[in-house]
Amino acid sequence: MEEVFEATGVRGVLHRPEQQNGDAIALTHGAGSDSNAPLLVRLARAFAEAGCLVLRYDLPFRQQRPKGSPFPAGAARDREGIERAVAALGDLAGGRVFAAGHSYGGRQSAMAAAERPGMAAGLLLLSYPLHPPHQPEKKRTSFFPDLRTPALFVHGTADPFGSIEELREAMTLISARTDLMVIERAGHDLKKAGDLAGDILTRLRAL
Repeated sequence: MEEVFEATGVRGVLHRPEQQNGDAIALTHGAGSDSNAPLLVRLARAFAEAGCLVLRYDLPFRQQRPKGSPFPAGAARDREGIERAVAALGDLAGGRVFAAGHSYGGRQSAMAAAERPGMAAGLLLLSYPLHPPHQPEKKRTSFFPDLRTPALFVHGTADPFGSIEELREAMTLISARTDLMVIERAGHDLKKAGDLAGDILTRLRAL
């Protein structure tokens, strides 16, 4: 069952499973999208069918503007929105809550977890934007050593925001448990991941 979800500072769609297994996933979008992104809808429905309570939600920047990319100055507010979404979902769930996001949403979820240890039981990072395309020297990993939350990275071999080799090297900076699920020939949009929701969920819950 899908229903509109609104709480203080949180806006999205809640997917309630017929038989809940206790785990919950707060799932958010990338810089150029919103919570209705096809990838998020497919994953949320598949995760709910598997028994997870799922909230796919809009980040604060998207609540303010229907289109356009986030401003760097607003990133801290987006992280606060992630914390609120995870907490709101936790109030409804009976077990673990995972913070998940695609690209910018995943990066901000990971940063929020580094700033707020214990915020989530684990992270699902879809197409983590390791660096801007063609700028491998500008790594977005400065907070990785502070991350204490287990994380599953799902990444395509054709992603210009970071190669598999670069990502493997970056993951060694994280002291928490990590896993990497490689999607062959997938780009940054990670469209193929929608067909692999079962495998993603199995590996996420095993963290």
